[in-house]
Amino acid sequence: MQLATRAVVTAVLATAVAVAGYVGGLPLSITAAVLAVALAVGWPALAGLPFAPGSAVVVALGGVGAVAVVHLTDSEPYLRHLPVVFAGAILLAFVNELLRRDGRTRLVESVSGTVAGTLVAAAVAGWVAIGRTPDGEPIAVVGALSLAVGSVVVVLHLTPWIGALVTAAAAAGAGALGGFLLPGIDPLAGVILGLAVGVLVATLHALFDQLPSLERRLPSLAVVTLPVTVTGILVYVVGRVLVG
Repeated sequence: MQLATRAVVTAVLATAVAVAGYVGGLPLSITAAVLAVALAVGWPALAGLPFAPGSAVVVALGGVGAVAVVHLTDSEPYLRHLPVVFAGAILLAFVNELLRRDGRTRLVESVSGTVAGTLVAAAVAGWVAIGRTPDGEPIAVVGALSLAVGSVVVVLHLTPWIGALVTAAAAAGAGALGGFLLPGIDPLAGVILGLAVGVLVATLHALFDQLPSLERRLPSLAVVTLPVTVTGILVYVVGRVLVG
């Protein structure tokens, strides 16, 4: 999948999160769960894990489980049960290795890669948590809007440092625009939130853009989904600090 195509897909996914975040409730949780599953399908191929089916199942269960517990938690803090889900996913990662019948080659790499994928998938629950927070819908929308803009700008043919600065500035501008247009979030808070999202987008682009595996479909699926899932927990943390 070409870089421009990956950028467009990530922007579309971020836009879907923005729409779901504006609606809130079950649609946002379903969107987050679908993103977690999509990441799980492509993560083993992206990370080069030796037992792809088992790792994909563990990552999917961790991501969907995180979304489910946050959706079902009826009072703040909404992320309080997330460590329990992640701990259970770590146990499943070891069970996954016990089920292997290939001599368990690259055992440490397999376990660590599966656990890392689960952590990334579980981060998508941050979108659900901020959506359930009182007056949190504008934060989710501004964060997703900043992600969509940053994902498109990052593909411009600029030098690495200039590209990173332009991406961060564009995402901050999108955050400021969201702050002006939406009630419940200050434009300055939108700028800071957008800047944080833009820095994350630029960092992920630098980490993954040159991987040869992105010529294949499944690794590309993970890469286009990963910024959206990781941004969930970032938006929740930054949004709670800025807005309360």
